[in-house]
Amino acid sequence: MYGAEHLQAFGGLPAVDFQPKDDPADRPAADDVAWRISVEPYGDDDRDRPWADEFADFLGSVDPAGVKALIIGQWGEAYEENSSLPIDLVIAAADRLTSLEAVFVGDLEAEQAEITWIEHADVTTLLAAFPALTEFGVRGGSGLVFPPTKHDRLRSLTIQAGGLPVQVVRGVLDSELPALERLDLWLGVSAYEGDTEVADLAPLLSGTRFPRLHHLGLRNSEVQNEIAAALASAPVVARLRTLDLSNGTLGDEGAAALLEGQPLTHLDVLDLHHHFLTEAMEQRVRSALEPHGVRVDLSERNEPWGGRGIEGRYTAVSE
Repeated sequence: MYGAEHLQAFGGLPAVDFQPKDDPADRPAADDVAWRISVEPYGDDDRDRPWADEFADFLGSVDPAGVKALIIGQWGEAYEENSSLPIDLVIAAADRLTSLEAVFVGDLEAEQAEITWIEHADVTTLLAAFPALTEFGVRGGSGLVFPPTKHDRLRSLTIQAGGLPVQVVRGVLDSELPALERLDLWLGVSAYEGDTEVADLAPLLSGTRFPRLHHLGLRNSEVQNEIAAALASAPVVARLRTLDLSNGTLGDEGAAALLEGQPLTHLDVLDLHHHFLTEAMEQRVRSALEPHGVRVDLSERNEPWGGRGIEGRYTAVSE
């Protein structure tokens, strides 16, 4: 699960693991960090306990009214029990978590569960329970449900998946999120339920959704070239400051389409890291954009498995 490691920061705060046995005097203030609540169901130490117990200890040890950012880590055997378990417990504590502004669900690394093994449910119940949320993130696409929802304050939405079902994408794009500024979708591969096609992105690319959007990530896709070609003439691009097409199968075809389409010189950042561009195309991209002040990330050039050819290209994160 390359590229999907534990969050080091979230909600503008450093991420810290809650440790029930820590000396209270050594704990940071409730609003100084993003608290990760996680258990170790495969261990033989005191962290092998129900997530409900860990969360109850957290609420009793840290002032819940001061908590601004919460990270839901491993809640058990995540490939057998879905995320409704921790989500329901967090919602039940909504009257105590009165300052909560950021929630991330599923902060697991490969050693805990491959990204496609993380089982989810309807995660929008958290948005309904916390109308003051400004940032929301999810890792994992299996069983994920995201019906069209309305939230007036959400500014950042991230869904990381090895395969993102099209129904989730449609639910996001049909949602009313008037404050949304950052959208980051890891679309993944068809072998792991990533069945979104470029046509499904039409409401987003048209620029008619999310009027405040300035950061768009359509990442980790096996159809990265097709996405790049669609963005070349997509109205949404004109109001972006950051465009992220990283972690996918982008090659010279997609990069050329971008350069031959509408101007990109207004961007602050074009992120293409983990790509399959030739050195000549890398130089062409840099020459076209960097003189205009665009920061271009072309790190992690890859060669297709089995030699040249699009068939051997791979996304950074799949299973």
